[in-house]
Amino acid sequence: MTFSRKRLVLFAALIIAALVVVGFLYANSQKTRSASPKAAATAAPSSPADGEDSSADSAPAAGTAPSVSAVPAGPLPGTAADVRVVHSPDKVAIDENLVAGQCEVRTVDAPAGLYLPDPACTPGAVDPAVTQDNLGSTICKSGYTNTVRAPSSDTDKIKALSLTQYGQTRASSTEYDHLISLQLGGTNAVSNLWPEPNRVGAPGTTNPKDAVETKLNKAVCSHKVALAAARKAIATNWVTAVKDLGL
Repeated sequence: MTFSRKRLVLFAALIIAALVVVGFLYANSQKTRSASPKAAATAAPSSPADGEDSSADSAPAAGTAPSVSAVPAGPLPGTAADVRVVHSPDKVAIDENLVAGQCEVRTVDAPAGLYLPDPACTPGAVDPAVTQDNLGSTICKSGYTNTVRAPSSDTDKIKALSLTQYGQTRASSTEYDHLISLQLGGTNAVSNLWPEPNRVGAPGTTNPKDAVETKLNKAVCSHKVALAAARKAIATNWVTAVKDLGL
């Protein structure tokens, strides 16, 4: 009887030990399984399409950057503080992005065709290639403006956008004009171009500002006025520029 009890106790102990070992092995296997997906997730990043904004921190691929002729390089000494510097002799530089209705022409005298651009949209921009020291080979040389004027194939489409940005309707007498004229070393940039209305009944795009541009060019080329002063005056208020410069 005693022998039978000892055998039962030993048998029960063996069963308990076996259960403990099995339980330990099972628990170990579960831990290993649960760790595997985490390791896989770390080793293999998700596809960019899975992210909410997967491109936010990625660098653009080569050749995908928007084509821009030039980037503003800051104001020139002696020019208005907000006048930009853009070298773009062959096409219009998109140096700012405007939206429809953002800009508004300022009316000085509508019957006379005296209008000013919105300074927030059209502050003016100059070409750094034109300086006080090289006037004779640039703006004071006959035919200079033809060498730097952007082709109509480029300006026509940007003029259409500018009309919507200024809230204007198309008119045959509206000139897509350089605020700082090419005759003063102005440049082809969105910040220097605006749809300039003309007087009612005007037969074409010739407007009062054209005469001001020519007068300032002659004053600069005859050294009566410094180039920087002429640029600043026409960018600030072309209507009063001649008077402001004492001409």
